[in-house]
Amino acid sequence: MKKLFVVFQFPKNEGLSRMAWSALEAEAALRDIELLSDTIGIVHMDEAVLEAKTCGADALLFVSSGTTLTGEKDGVTLLAADRPGLLHNTVALLEAVAPLRKPLPSKAPCSTAAAPAPQESKFLVGVTSCPTGIAHTFMAAEALQKGAEAMGYTMKVETRGSVGAKNELTPEEIERADAVIVAADATVETTRFAGKKLLETGTKAAIHDSKKLIKTALELTPTAEGAPAAKTATKKPVTGGYKHLMTGVSHMLPLIVAGGLLIALAFAIGGINAGDQEGTLAWALMQIGGSAAFALFIPVLAAYISFSIADRPGLTAGFIGGMLAANIGAGFLGGIAAGFFAGYFTLWLNRSLKLPDQLAGLKPVLLLPLISSLVIGLSMIFLIGPPVKIIMDVMTSWLSNMQDSSALLLGLILGCMMAFDMGGPVNKAAYTFAVGLVSTEIYAPMAAVMAAGMTPPLGIALATLLFKNRFSKDELQARNATAVLGAAFITEGAIPYAAADPLRVIPSLMVGSATAGSLSMYLGCKLMVPHGGIFVLAIPNAITNGLGYLISIVAGTLVTVGMLYMLKRPQTDTQLVK
Repeated sequence: MKKLFVVFQFPKNEGLSRMAWSALEAEAALRDIELLSDTIGIVHMDEAVLEAKTCGADALLFVSSGTTLTGEKDGVTLLAADRPGLLHNTVALLEAVAPLRKPLPSKAPCSTAAAPAPQESKFLVGVTSCPTGIAHTFMAAEALQKGAEAMGYTMKVETRGSVGAKNELTPEEIERADAVIVAADATVETTRFAGKKLLETGTKAAIHDSKKLIKTALELTPTAEGAPAAKTATKKPVTGGYKHLMTGVSHMLPLIVAGGLLIALAFAIGGINAGDQEGTLAWALMQIGGSAAFALFIPVLAAYISFSIADRPGLTAGFIGGMLAANIGAGFLGGIAAGFFAGYFTLWLNRSLKLPDQLAGLKPVLLLPLISSLVIGLSMIFLIGPPVKIIMDVMTSWLSNMQDSSALLLGLILGCMMAFDMGGPVNKAAYTFAVGLVSTEIYAPMAAVMAAGMTPPLGIALATLLFKNRFSKDELQARNATAVLGAAFITEGAIPYAAADPLRVIPSLMVGSATAGSLSMYLGCKLMVPHGGIFVLAIPNAITNGLGYLISIVAGTLVTVGMLYMLKRPQTDTQLVK
């Protein structure tokens, strides 16, 4: 260790002195130099050299006004500076006392090769969307953001839920994004991502393995204008007919919710004959809910099925086909048929109709709407509508007059479907069936479906409270959130538990949901709104036989708990702390 004798001829409590001395101490510590400070009031350089030799110092630093001399005397290195010089040239002054050790040139390449390359920071953007826009949309967004964070990246995700787009991406963010991930089970416009690395997949893929999706997206090549985006293998379950149907359902669902609640309020105010007394508030509510909202339900369903298939050119034919289906009594089945026919016919027509460049502008505003509307309209009136109306009439009659055994069977089937994949295709098929019947004033299946969809999360939440040793630490911590999701009719709250132990959890949930659904049907419960969970009980006349409905939900929840107790095994100590 080198020793430096310092003669500081200024008061050390002055601001500039403190700054200069602090810089000296820091640099000395870095170079392993011991500082020996003058304590006897030396004034002349000769006295300072003598004192430095007495203390065994290797060098002398003389800090005084206007002094900048350097050299050597009597074997002691001489350094001199004023306070500003010491503050700004500390490194250069102490380099003469104890040079910093530098790595040998021969070793530099080895150390450089051995050092891991720093991970380049990436910025990604994404869009998530699901048919109902309530659960999977936000679960997928959260999973993508957590996955990016774990990989050291930054990601912004736009959610297109039931209340519209949130956290919207700006053109600047899209421009600087290294990759784009669209995790959607409903149609999402992707033209704004032209020229970017674009990966399209489903929400479940994002929820289950977001890191893999991010890695895949970053390895893609940018898409050209109009070129299709890359799609993962996990996209298959949400393409084709299911995706198109769910796009239609997601757009018509707000109409059913608003219309059903307004009709329920009309009955609460005006009684069973609420729509008969023109000019009253009850009559007005019936006009808004029944004559307006419910009248738009089937046309919107058909239009957005067609839109999902053929994009904007399919909207006109879809709306017209859906309206005709409603007018001729073909119901929601006719609307679904009209939507698919309109979409695929318009898509074929758009691809087949070739026009000169001078006439190309006529195709989207004249030819496509005119020809597709004519074909779809005539087909609905003469070919598709009449047989679908017969099927709808037969089904409506059977549902309206079914006996107790039939009601139990239908409730059991719907209940099992709701719990089978918790938001997947089977679940959505049962939900769409019940929602469609609401427009025909058949409300019992809707009540059964909602009760059956609430019991999986509610049963799991109660089970984690009653026998904790069968669940992991993370599952126990999620109990409260799972209970809230169940009460709000968000079946997807049970997915993490089912994914961790599917062979035991899914059968338990199906038995509980089947119990709730069949009991609801047997007790004659009817629900006029397609969403809201337990909270719709606070709305007058939204549900008939509210007590029976509560009994159905509680019974399904308890059966779920009992099945979980019998099938799930106690976990080991290692599993419990995970």
